[in-house]
Amino acid sequence: MTAVFTTVLTEGPLSRVALARRLGLSSGAVTKAARPLIELGYLEELAATERTGPGAGRPASPLAIRADCEYFVGVKITGDELIGVVCDLRAQVRASAHRRLSAPDAGHVLTELGELVDDLLDGPGDFRSRTRRLGLAVSGDVDHTTGLVRYSPFLRWRDVSLRERAEKVTGLTVTVENDVKALTVAEHWFGEGVGAESFALVTVGAGIGCGLVVGGRLVSGSRGVAGEIGHIAIDLNGPACHCGSRGCVEAIASTDAIVRQARVAARQPELTFDDAVALARAGDIAVGAVFARAGDAIGSGIAAVANLVGPDRIVVSGEGLAAYDLFEPHIRAGFQLQAFGTVADCPLSIRALPFEEWARGAATVSIKALVAS
Repeated sequence: MTAVFTTVLTEGPLSRVALARRLGLSSGAVTKAARPLIELGYLEELAATERTGPGAGRPASPLAIRADCEYFVGVKITGDELIGVVCDLRAQVRASAHRRLSAPDAGHVLTELGELVDDLLDGPGDFRSRTRRLGLAVSGDVDHTTGLVRYSPFLRWRDVSLRERAEKVTGLTVTVENDVKALTVAEHWFGEGVGAESFALVTVGAGIGCGLVVGGRLVSGSRGVAGEIGHIAIDLNGPACHCGSRGCVEAIASTDAIVRQARVAARQPELTFDDAVALARAGDIAVGAVFARAGDAIGSGIAAVANLVGPDRIVVSGEGLAAYDLFEPHIRAGFQLQAFGTVADCPLSIRALPFEEWARGAATVSIKALVAS
């Protein structure tokens, strides 16, 4: 039943014959699996639109998801803001809201989280009556199974029982996931990764993250930290990284790292990231070189992952790519230089990303938990 549900959800509408062919099942097995999902209201039969083959009988009635049968809240937690969305079963955003944080301590964040969820569910749309699940996306080392945030450097959290505490505050069933992994699930199920057996998502912003799908499954690793592209060392004599190493991709290409380097290059100690972007676009050679170095570092890190995994496709995204024009040629050049053999032919999609997409990723993880339940 789970396979039928997931396939219709991510690739539907599909006829029973098409589902049977795709999943290696008999049409009878598909019908048996679909029946309870139809009775529960998750699937519906559309009007007949196709025949199953030459000389076949009556046209097939494709199975489709009833997107509005249930809603899901997703929240991305940053150091200074909560970004929340309400999504339907197809992860389409129906409502969104932001809430500023005066401090990143867990108690304050949870209080604000409860109020944000209430605002989303009790506003226009009548979402509360059909919402049971909440997904939370947090940067750092997250134990998805227990909902424990072991370490989040940007929030300065250690061993926070986020799932347990959030369930008490909201009354919803909560799923907690690393933010990059959550975004990867959303991209694999509903974005550019649909249908890919092997897929990589790289994020550029406050940190440099990477989510991996191999064999159709999200890779977490035995300790939950697989895909840490930001801590691949590409310059052993490079700048110190907060992880304790030197020359990591993140130490060269994260937003804070770019600001530090640009301040030195421009001799402006109060320079912001937006200021650095403006200077580079205006032709400042020294500041432009900072973005070029960052792009090369990201491209080299992506190539290292691609050489190991050999993904079908790679998406590079994140809020840091608001400076897309300054990064893109150097990311591609760094990737091409370091990619081995035909790995260099892997499609590379580079695009910016609003924070609402991170929240949508959190909601998608809660959708995935429903499907697996």
